[in-house]
Amino acid sequence: MKTVKVGLGTCGISAGGEKVYKAFQDELKDHPNAFVLKETGCIGMCYREVLVEVSNGNGTKDLYGEVTPERVGELVEKTIISDQTIDDWLVSGPDKEKGFFDRQNRIVLRNCGIIDPGSIEEYIEAGGYKAIEKAIKEMTQDEVVQSVIDSGLKGRGGGGFPTGIKWNFTKKAPGDKKYIICNADEGDPGAFMDRSILEGDPNAVLEGMIIAGYAIGADEAYVYCRAEYPKAIARLRLAIAQAKKKGFLGEKIFGSDFNFNIKIKEGAGAFVCGEETALIASIEGKRGMPRFRPPFPAISGLWQKPTNINNVETFANVPWIILNDADKYAAYGTDDSKGTKVFAMAGKVKRTGLVEVPMGFTINEVIFDICGGIINDKKLKAVQMGGPSGGCIPAEMCDVSIDYQNIPKTGAIMGSGGMVVMDETTCMVDVAKFFLTFTQEESCGKCTFCRIGTKRMLEILERITVGEGTMDDLENLEELSGQIKNASLCGLGQTAPNPVLTTLKYFKDEYIAHIQDKKCPAHVCSAILTYTIDDNCTGCTVCAKACPTDAILGEKKELHTIEQDKCIKCGKCFTVCRFDAVVKD
Repeated sequence: MKTVKVGLGTCGISAGGEKVYKAFQDELKDHPNAFVLKETGCIGMCYREVLVEVSNGNGTKDLYGEVTPERVGELVEKTIISDQTIDDWLVSGPDKEKGFFDRQNRIVLRNCGIIDPGSIEEYIEAGGYKAIEKAIKEMTQDEVVQSVIDSGLKGRGGGGFPTGIKWNFTKKAPGDKKYIICNADEGDPGAFMDRSILEGDPNAVLEGMIIAGYAIGADEAYVYCRAEYPKAIARLRLAIAQAKKKGFLGEKIFGSDFNFNIKIKEGAGAFVCGEETALIASIEGKRGMPRFRPPFPAISGLWQKPTNINNVETFANVPWIILNDADKYAAYGTDDSKGTKVFAMAGKVKRTGLVEVPMGFTINEVIFDICGGIINDKKLKAVQMGGPSGGCIPAEMCDVSIDYQNIPKTGAIMGSGGMVVMDETTCMVDVAKFFLTFTQEESCGKCTFCRIGTKRMLEILERITVGEGTMDDLENLEELSGQIKNASLCGLGQTAPNPVLTTLKYFKDEYIAHIQDKKCPAHVCSAILTYTIDDNCTGCTVCAKACPTDAILGEKKELHTIEQDKCIKCGKCFTVCRFDAVVKD
């Protein structure tokens, strides 16, 4: 029987995947029993959604990109009924997008875009729940913990703390009640790794949590997932219900004395709740605010009980490690950073989406070898790594190895895996202002330096981007950054200045241009832009008609001019001119 799979991750749905799925359902009415229709998660090629895989039942699979409802009828007639391929729509095969996957090693994403995330049977068929069976039947708790230690797996949420050692702390902590928490409160702008894993392979995360529960002696767990991820939450709920029905959750799992249950806690979207102690407070029904440590959650966490917290990607690695052995996992990566890492590629890169590569790859390898380079072949300018807590790495440093040892040397951090690519049209002062606006708004307000200090920094950046900054502002930014980093309680405040500090370090000339020349070199900061019309003008009057303030003067077929006092810097004249006569400076 032929099978059609439609990519219905959030990226696929936003591109029209549900309409495509409905169109295939309608085709089934006209061609009953011609094919089996299934849904799947994101395979990583977000830039080619809606993706549809057609399996011919003989092992041959064709992946089609940018499928619309209007194309569905032709797909069915040619690929299903007539056993033909439509080469122009293929995204896999010779001279197509195969290069996107060639250098990836998919461990975390092993099932994403392959199986139906709503079918526990397909997960089991792919080897699912074999790891927890092996752990319970063949391994002691200590052996499971030691296996994770030996694998070299570090927390993929950003901190990079060794996972097995963290488990061991919680296992050895005194207490008859212990908890597991999965941190799915992914909040970095441009990051969507955890969301896609939960949407595409929720059972892998659940299995990793069950293994962790067995290893440390916990019988209860929470997945803390932001409510803005409705598809992820829906698939998690279904996966939990199916796992309970199959006996993978509940009482006496695999006939042992091990009991384990998982609940979902929906977060309200506070970025600070990604911090462990704030997350715990939120689950307990309190306002999500961080507290002093020690005691650390491993000793006194949820309800003051020993609690182990890892993020989605960390847990998704665990079943593979237990099933395939620690040495095989440790064979990937570098001496200091083992395994693979998932990155969400966003910004000015040709192939946006998810990639999973061994630790040790360089940023340039990811951007150019896997993701095809910069849109319109423009020049790479910088990469923002680590989200609001991270920093901007300039193009000349993008041969740096992606690992927990080398990335911090640039002033950025590994973070959870967001990578925002910027080209020559990006203003780095504006980028710093964007990220500081985010962290300033997301500050819980508990620490004076974070609450007030980030506000003062943002005010300085706002003055600079409108041409009202002074050179003293640069010293003030650095002084405030140091105070905020040293005096803030949690990671949000301690890292909030990073985007400013790295842009000041590597792109100080742009700050100086804004301050001294009153110019934005990237032509982004509208308040200090000037639009003029040069001799290329043919007098077609298109720009004058588009101007909302009648600031463009001139007779038809004559050179036009712009009255600067009336110009509101909207850029419409620049956009509509067909003769490159409007100059932006």
